[in-house]
Amino acid sequence: MGEFHGFSHELLKFYQDLHENNDRDWFQANKARYREVALLPMCDFIETFAPRLDDLAPRYIADPRPNGGSVFRIHRDVRFSKDKKPYKEHLACQFRHQAGKDAHAPGYYLHIDLEGVRMGAGIWLPPAPKLNAIRKSIDEDPDRWNEIRNDPDIIEMFDGIHGDGLKTAPKGYAKDHPNIEDLRRKTFFLMRRTSHDDLFSEKLLDQVEETYRAADRFMRFMTHAAGLPF
Repeated sequence: MGEFHGFSHELLKFYQDLHENNDRDWFQANKARYREVALLPMCDFIETFAPRLDDLAPRYIADPRPNGGSVFRIHRDVRFSKDKKPYKEHLACQFRHQAGKDAHAPGYYLHIDLEGVRMGAGIWLPPAPKLNAIRKSIDEDPDRWNEIRNDPDIIEMFDGIHGDGLKTAPKGYAKDHPNIEDLRRKTFFLMRRTSHDDLFSEKLLDQVEETYRAADRFMRFMTHAAGLPF
């Protein structure tokens, strides 16, 4: 592991080539290239970013291990997908809460692909007990929730709160509830989309930290609503 000074421009070249050759034979021939330009630099980013994460959200973990750590595997789970391409055409990591063992725990996210960079925070498809607890927190503390969802900084940076939801009101909530749009959600996240401009220098560290700090009030609410310490 080493200190992060930015990704190489070869990162995007690798993913462009993968996009055009997404099969096992090509990847096996380019596996060392993947480690050199994508996996290991991402591990360096995670290790370098860890002290910043500890400062802003000490219960969230930055694990720089290349296997089993914060980096998502490049291999796709194609068992239930019509798209049988074996490899993800993006590089991503998630800093999960120390109580979470999988992607359904609250977390901070970074995603790099050929279109640009995405970074944000939230909780993806929490299990029913946690989802119900989040809905209950929104219902019981609407003033605090609405201060967060209407925060000008959140609206400007993330274009508001996002996440797929039910088509109807969840059980126990009226269809005309003032916060029904959020109560219908099954996923809650903030996501900032940027260009590749800061990808190739240490500026990426500052940009990610700025983004995560802007999500602080939202993540505190989500973490506590899920019954976890922040």
